[in-house]
Amino acid sequence: MVITGAGIVSSMGTGWSENAAGFRAGRTAFREVDLFDTSRQRVGSAGQAEVPEEAPAWAGARTWSRMDRGSRLAWIAAQEALGQAGLAEDGGAMPILVGTSAGAMPLGEAYYRQAVVGGSRRGQFSRVERYQPQRQLTSMARELGLHGPLRIVSNACASGANAIGQAFHLVREGRAARVLAGGYDALSQLVFAGFDSLQALAPSGIPRPFDARRDGLAIGEGAGFVVVESLASARERGARVLAEVAGYGAATDVHHLTQPHPEGDAALATMTTATRMAGLEPRDIDYINSHGTGTPLNDIAEARAIARWAGDAVGGVAVSSTKSAIGHLLGGAGAVEAVICLMALDGQWLPASLNIREPDEACIFDLVREPRDSGVEAVLTNSFGFGGANATLVMRKEVAS
Repeated sequence: MVITGAGIVSSMGTGWSENAAGFRAGRTAFREVDLFDTSRQRVGSAGQAEVPEEAPAWAGARTWSRMDRGSRLAWIAAQEALGQAGLAEDGGAMPILVGTSAGAMPLGEAYYRQAVVGGSRRGQFSRVERYQPQRQLTSMARELGLHGPLRIVSNACASGANAIGQAFHLVREGRAARVLAGGYDALSQLVFAGFDSLQALAPSGIPRPFDARRDGLAIGEGAGFVVVESLASARERGARVLAEVAGYGAATDVHHLTQPHPEGDAALATMTTATRMAGLEPRDIDYINSHGTGTPLNDIAEARAIARWAGDAVGGVAVSSTKSAIGHLLGGAGAVEAVICLMALDGQWLPASLNIREPDEACIFDLVREPRDSGVEAVLTNSFGFGGANATLVMRKEVAS
């Protein structure tokens, strides 16, 4: 099972090239939120992306105008993934698997505001209809020329990774020759205020994953999509292979609704499952893109899980959290971070955990604090979410015959 195309949008930029350049340079991409009022929140900044109001040349203007912000992000990333895979003109009967946590939440907020104000109900039916993610994504699929089955995964912050993992299984089991899979989420006032009320956001607006004095996460927005394809199908089309999806693991952490098990039991399970499926040992993994949110409990649990998983090889495993640069993309995080891993494999460099002043003593692995050139053959990416959703993907550059 290989990946033949990838697309990405984040606060770092639009498309593979802009994002790769930003992560390679060690940039951060946070700014003051101007989509809604944050004056009553403790924090006013986030990883806000640039999303065009007018339809791009390749998009239908009428459909674009009816789409919410998140679906536009998804459409941009999906379009790039199909184009890179050579399927922009002929995707055909390709299943679509999409992960999201908030979906079209801003439309729900707009409906509520209009209902509270009262008076005209103009636009309310459309908001109800298009609040449903399947309605938005069906329109996207039609515009992309895809007519396979659509499946939406809403599994908190593991959603995007789960979508790619399920695509991996569909192709692996011979149920599809290729699948478009990914995840997205856009900034919304309700979600932003919710995380702020939990006091989960870093007061400074800058997250510091794995820092000894880390104090919270930053919210981001964006989308990542990949085309997962059988090797036979890719070779038949003469498609360029970016990487092999070699393993996938999923588990549920039943310790607490919002807090991981202190020793990272479920994270250990997913990492172990994914690497065993790939036929790899921890010493074979050159880089881990950690979940690394920057919250006190999450980072130490993941650090302990990595140490338990890697054993004696832990000192040679390079780890970083790219959420330090673009924030936590919630349901889109796993998919976007998978694409970042593809960039690392393609360019032979490692992105960094930025903003660290003093590493937590639990970080006994090789914590990457500045971008570096490095030989990268196999990567692992973790995604964990509220409710105990845990997922791990393993990808490698060399494709097994």
